[in-house]
Amino acid sequence: MTKRTRIFIGILLAYAVGVGVLLLRLVGDIDPRYRESAEESLVETAHLMAAGIEAASGDGTLHTEALQPVFQSLYARRFKADIFGYEKTRVELRVIVADRAGRVVFDSRARSAGEDWSQKREIHRTLNGEYGARTTPDVEGEPSTSVMYVAAPIRLGHEIAGAVSVGKPVQSFGQFVDAARRKTLLVGATSVVAVLLLAVIVAVWLVRPLGLIADYVRYVRSQRSFSLPRLGRRALGAIGAAYDEMRDALAGRTYVADYVQTLTHEVKSPLSAIRGAAELLEEAMPDADRARFVANIVRETQRIQELVDRMMELTALESQRTLEAPRPIAVQPLVDEVVASAQAAGAPRGVQVKPVAGDDAYVEGDAFLLRRALSNLLDNAIDFSPAGAVVTVAVTARRRAVDITVRDHGPGIPDYAEDKVFEKFYSLARPHTRKKSTGLGLAFVKEIAALHHGRVTLANAGDGGALATLSIPRIDPPSPA
Repeated sequence: MTKRTRIFIGILLAYAVGVGVLLLRLVGDIDPRYRESAEESLVETAHLMAAGIEAASGDGTLHTEALQPVFQSLYARRFKADIFGYEKTRVELRVIVADRAGRVVFDSRARSAGEDWSQKREIHRTLNGEYGARTTPDVEGEPSTSVMYVAAPIRLGHEIAGAVSVGKPVQSFGQFVDAARRKTLLVGATSVVAVLLLAVIVAVWLVRPLGLIADYVRYVRSQRSFSLPRLGRRALGAIGAAYDEMRDALAGRTYVADYVQTLTHEVKSPLSAIRGAAELLEEAMPDADRARFVANIVRETQRIQELVDRMMELTALESQRTLEAPRPIAVQPLVDEVVASAQAAGAPRGVQVKPVAGDDAYVEGDAFLLRRALSNLLDNAIDFSPAGAVVTVAVTARRRAVDITVRDHGPGIPDYAEDKVFEKFYSLARPHTRKKSTGLGLAFVKEIAALHHGRVTLANAGDGGALATLSIPRIDPPSPA
């Protein structure tokens, strides 16, 4: 299984896991939301009942006599109400009225009359001027028999003369909760399956679908005997091959499109300069101006050539999956060699490149590519160093890696560029010339580091300037022959 296939499968799995986690949260949130909705309705019903009792108790005494025949008739009533697929046939509402002492003076089901409910949470809190509600099972230890109660105060004059508690079995709206859970899980599962099917369909559709079918039909015809497992394996193999072709084709098209776009953008400026200079050369002008325009053409042509050469090198490097023949490399001698070559580049502006005595360490890799990577980092440091400055190169051996650090004392990296410096074609203007490079040097270093299973970073140093660090996995020194 290739790396890109693993990434593709990983994305699908991440999507499935994400949907699963979201579904679990949604399913877990359904019951509280239904309970909140039911409680809100019970609050209004309780206050409606309290207002009715208050209207019938104008003499200062609680009067609930008229409630009994009403509820007897209500409980005897049968009807059919289709509520989102659930058929409701009877009323399950319960009403308890308690006096100021908490003693039940009315029970719609005629079961608790005369009992002391003063310690029931909703009655106790309501009689004390607070909001009261509770959920309690009718049968101890059986949550399925739970009933939600909400109470409202009965006020006669300016005092609380009692409380009315309205209850509703949780099971009556629990079936809506179960239905909502089933629907949510069904939608989530359907979504995951649909995305997986869509991925397969797109793979088959984009990559030679007719040829794939034809190949498979020819294979089936060539079989003398029918074997379903064998045909199934062949079909799966063909689909897998088609997917691999589609993946590589799409990746290649994206890669080419990105490169064409960026190359067009970068070449546009020097081409415009060349065209402008060429048009001006067709006119009569002093020899000095003519020489200046010719020099511009040469300079911009060299810029395009450098851009194309760098781009070809980077493209070749990106297509290289692994190092062909990695060898043990002593880091400090390699650094000393590159530093000696870089000193000439800094000489015109008096920039000195100095190695710092470091640790003896070995890495495994391609010496030529590592020299190119370090040279690019040094060129970058020299370009951004002020005249007469010093660029230092140090080797630090850690337990599992070797760090090669290049330190300059230039202006450092602007905040807006910190996360862009390794992007292709991104470049900052050099302080002394105000010109930009091809923007491929650091991208080249990044690819070399990745080939060596390492990494490269570029950050601002604490006391000014920039600090580039190339980290490569460390190996033990090779044993003497």
